[in-house]
Parts: sequence; C-alpha cells; structure tokens
Amino acid sequence: MGAAKDLVRLLILVEVVVAIAGPGAAALSMDYYAMTCPFAEYIVRNVVSEAVMGDPTLAAGLLRLHFHDCFVQGCDASVLLDSTAGNTAEKDAPANKSLRGFEVIDKIKQMLEAQCPGVVSCADVLAFAARDAVLFAGGPYYGVPTGRRDGSRSVFSDTFTALPAPFLNASSLISLFATHGFNVQDMVALSGGHTLGVAHCAAFKTRLTTETATLDSGLGSSLAAACKSGGDSATATFDRTSTAFDGVYFKELQQRRGLLSSDQTLFESPETKQLVNMFAMNPGYFFFAFQQGMLKMGQIDLKEGDHGEVRKSCRVVNSGRW
Repeated sequence: MGAAKDLVRLLILVEVVVAIAGPGAAALSMDYYAMTCPFAEYIVRNVVSEAVMGDPTLAAGLLRLHFHDCFVQGCDASVLLDSTAGNTAEKDAPANKSLRGFEVIDKIKQMLEAQCPGVVSCADVLAFAARDAVLFAGGPYYGVPTGRRDGSRSVFSDTFTALPAPFLNASSLISLFATHGFNVQDMVALSGGHTLGVAHCAAFKTRLTTETATLDSGLGSSLAAACKSGGDSATATFDRTSTAFDGVYFKELQQRRGLLSSDQTLFESPETKQLVNMFAMNPGYFFFAFQQGMLKMGQIDLKEGDHGEVRKSCRVVNSGRW
C-alpha cells in the first residue's frame, strides 16, 4: 500500500514538472546525472545538511542565491562568478552584497569535482542546494530536473532592474514576475520564501516613516530602534520563525507585520490579498504552490549546448578570464 502511494506521488510530481515546463525545459531531465554522477544529489544534500545544522540561517542564504541567480540572465550560476580587474560581477552589486552561502557551494563543487570532474554544473548545484536548504528548514521536498549549463556573463548592472526592489507594490511585482512566465499565485508563493532570513535596515527604513498605516506600531518601534542603533547594516527577521520554513510569514502580513514594503503590499492589494489569506490558513497549499513556483524558477532562460559550460570552479569561467 505504501509503495502504491509513493508511486502515485512520483507520477503527480512528473506531471507537475511537465505541465509547468517553460522555454529551455526540454534540456532538463530528472535523471540527467544517473550514469555520469549518480551520487550528485547525495553529495549536495550531505554538505547542505551539515551547513544548515551548523548555522540554520544559511538556509535562507542558499535559497536566496538560487533566486538571485535565476532572475538575472537565467539560471546559469552567474551570481557565483567573482569580479575581475576589468569587470564588476553580479555578486558585488548593491542588491547582492548581503548574499551568503558561497562557501557552501564551493565545498559542494570541490567534492563533486573529486567524484566526477567536469560533469555537474554550478547552476544545478545551486538548484539542488536551494531545494535541500528548504527541506532542512522544514519546507517541502520537490524533484529538481537537471542539465543546466553555466554562463560566462556576470555584470553588476544586470541586477538593477532584474531583481525585485524592496519598495515595489503588488502590481509592479506581478508585472516583473510575469516577464519570467510566473502567474500571481507563483509570485505570492515565491515571496513566501521570506519566511526564512533577514533584511537590512537600508531595505525597510523608509517603511517606518511613509507606511505607518500598514505597519504594526509595536514592530515599527522595534525596527526604528534597531536602525537607530545599528544604522543601515542593522537586520531584522522577516517573521518570528526566521529559520523555519512555514506559513508564519503570511500570518505576519495579516497582522501588518511585513518587514519590507514589497512584503506588506501582498496583503494590502486586492490582487494578492486572497492568496495571502489562503496561504496563512493552509500552509500545505502554500507548500504546494511554492514547489510549483520553484520548479518554474529553476527553468528560467537556460543555457544550452555551446551557449554554456560546466565550470570547474564556480567562481571563474573555465577559460580563466572574461
């Protein structure tokens, strides 16, 4: 009976992957490394497990790395490339200065290169690591189709309009996400990734003075105190369970305790309020919608064939130069 249920779950997952596959998805498969590096997922999961157990805040960092990679020039691991003398890379753009988890990706890649050199792309490592980070934080498991290639372009200015700014309203978020094929439910579910992690005062301080009508007064006071004592680098958690992947983020929005303007707008806008209420009431449905959103996101603007490579080091292109 248990085996039958597992088979049904697998078939449903395959159907979901096929149903949401977008441009470039044909290059991916669920068993891409079955013959060339069969222990790839096992290696990634072990390293991520160790990292998140040692520092639970890294779950948010690894999820954010994948998001910031895919939204800029597609899922090609461009966010991992280091700047050079002649180029400032994505990771050094203002929006990416607080990214974390690079050392975890480095460790995974080193272990994969020792086991099966030149086989597993850094882009696939990011996709695996994000999924496993969510899993170890208590979130849903989902299959990750693989076969992504690594890109060679990483320019800080590409992030300026590609990444959602913390002050965007719901309509602007819907439009930005729609450029990548996401519907409104996808956008709200992926925003729920903010159930993990923190933001810096620089990203939310204007909300303290311009949006008092939609900000819980107690939270506003504590945030103002944090910004006053720590300046723009002070941090605050997105919700009260910031290392656990759960539905608390949406309950916080209902209480007008959203940290960023781009968080709280989801509850204030009639376009998205119903979804916030639904996810707050039914975390299981949020998990399902998040799985769908992540599967879509992992297939944005994939590099194929000669348009990509498998980097030996995630920090530099194989030629050693731009």
